[in-house]
Amino acid sequence: MNNTSSKPITIIKPQTSLLALNIGALWKYRDLIRMFVKRDFTTFYKQTILGPLWFIIQPLFTSSMYMLIFGRLANISTDETPQMLFYMSGVINWNYFSECLVKTGNTFSENKNLFGKIYFPRLAVPLADAITNMVRYAIQFSLFLVFYLFFYFNHAPLAPNWLIVFTPLILCYLALLSLGYGMWISALTAKYWDLKFALPFVVQLWMYATPVVYPLSLISDKYKILMILNPISPAIELFRKAWLGAGTINLLHVGLSALLALIIVVSGIVVFNRTEKTFVDTI
Repeated sequence: MNNTSSKPITIIKPQTSLLALNIGALWKYRDLIRMFVKRDFTTFYKQTILGPLWFIIQPLFTSSMYMLIFGRLANISTDETPQMLFYMSGVINWNYFSECLVKTGNTFSENKNLFGKIYFPRLAVPLADAITNMVRYAIQFSLFLVFYLFFYFNHAPLAPNWLIVFTPLILCYLALLSLGYGMWISALTAKYWDLKFALPFVVQLWMYATPVVYPLSLISDKYKILMILNPISPAIELFRKAWLGAGTINLLHVGLSALLALIIVVSGIVVFNRTEKTFVDTI
């Protein structure tokens, strides 16, 4: 008589499609993703004095510095909206994109020891980073709402409108875009480590090519077409248009930027899945 009890067996097969997202596998490993989120959220501030208060201090201090440098000294227009709200709306959205981008871009290099020992869907790591940063975004967005209500009830020139309903979609758009770019970068940094050190510098320059500290209305029409190559711009402008009533929205630019973002995400998945197969041998 065979006393061996039947146990579920997991068979790991090589991935055949470079476009595979493995949604089923990601769902199966949802507890692991939750653990990554908890780890990232707690360990980053574990040895800090102020802890999660940095989520509030960082955008508040950055927006105040932008008010002083770009608003007062450089006297750059904010489309007649309160400067604090204008800069904070750009800062919180850009912070989410850039933090997800940098974390995803370092996926292979920072988790090489983990990836080389056990199996789990590699997309679980950048997905966990995106969720972790959503928690930070929620805290910073709450701070934005506090200032927003203060200015609104003090009769500041604000014109909120129905576009506010697109706020969650803007966040999802930034998440997908950062994952797309980040997967490209992670594939490249797995082979070329120099890019890991260049990434923060590139991200900093990228911010100044995005209407974070200036409105898109300041850009002349002949150069606005270049903003299509920066698909983050429509997201920030749409956020400002929704909440502040000031922003430059062109449906053609939005459509082309969305198409470019889709190409980046799809191609990012392809190169990420391709690199996943061989990165242990090259990193």
